[in-house]
Amino acid sequence: MKKFSFIRIMVFFILSAVIFTYESKVVSIPSRAMGKSYKTTVVTPDEYKNSSKNFPVVYLLHGWSGDNTDWVKQTPVEELADKYGVILVAPDGDYDKWYIDSKINKNSKFSTFVGKEIVEYIDKNYQTIAKKEGRAVTGLSMGGFGALYLTIKHPDTFGSVGSMSGGVDPKNFKNNWGINKVIDPSKSGESWDDYTISTLSSEFLNQNVNIIIDCGINDFFIESNRDLHKKLLGMNIPHDYVERPGGHTWEYWANSINYQMLFFVKHFPK
Repeated sequence: MKKFSFIRIMVFFILSAVIFTYESKVVSIPSRAMGKSYKTTVVTPDEYKNSSKNFPVVYLLHGWSGDNTDWVKQTPVEELADKYGVILVAPDGDYDKWYIDSKINKNSKFSTFVGKEIVEYIDKNYQTIAKKEGRAVTGLSMGGFGALYLTIKHPDTFGSVGSMSGGVDPKNFKNNWGINKVIDPSKSGESWDDYTISTLSSEFLNQNVNIIIDCGINDFFIESNRDLHKKLLGMNIPHDYVERPGGHTWEYWANSINYQMLFFVKHFPK
């Protein structure tokens, strides 16, 4: 029995060494638009180390109050990097900046930073498929809104986009989660429609982009996600839409990322 147990333990460690061989590190990426640098977590798969090929990239956006470490701490994304041979990039969205270029906070330019500057840095410093078809972006909650918004605002950057439990209609929660720090039409002269994904979604008609949206049926964002789904259907914009049991929780998102990663890999260049 002792010998058998020892062999089982050795096999476990050998398999662990083989399976979990991704590399995760934090880099500081400068923003010309904001005049400072922000931390970004980058995960490369094991095959990256000795390969001369270029890899697709999935950008992962955190939710309100999060940072660049959330995805690797809370979900199995590092293992998925190895499984599918993709580079993962998780930027810091500065807690509550909603991934937009704010009209009322001139120092908050996260649409430019994440949608342009980080992508340029990653393509320059890593072996990437440096074109739209080789990039996907997704996120949870604030990050789900951010992923869709960035794809609309930077139509030549991302070929695939996902949203999990996305806060896709900020005006419904304008006094929550720091939204009024970066969006306030009464001060900027804008309209809430400028930040409502269902209103902006007609832009997808002019883009060749693959879309996947999901939300838990017990999530407080479920109705706005259903409205977005109906709007996309009404315009005949192809997309995957999924509702599952669950709420606004890491348990839901840790499960959801598995399906979204499959969706992205399906559409990446082979």
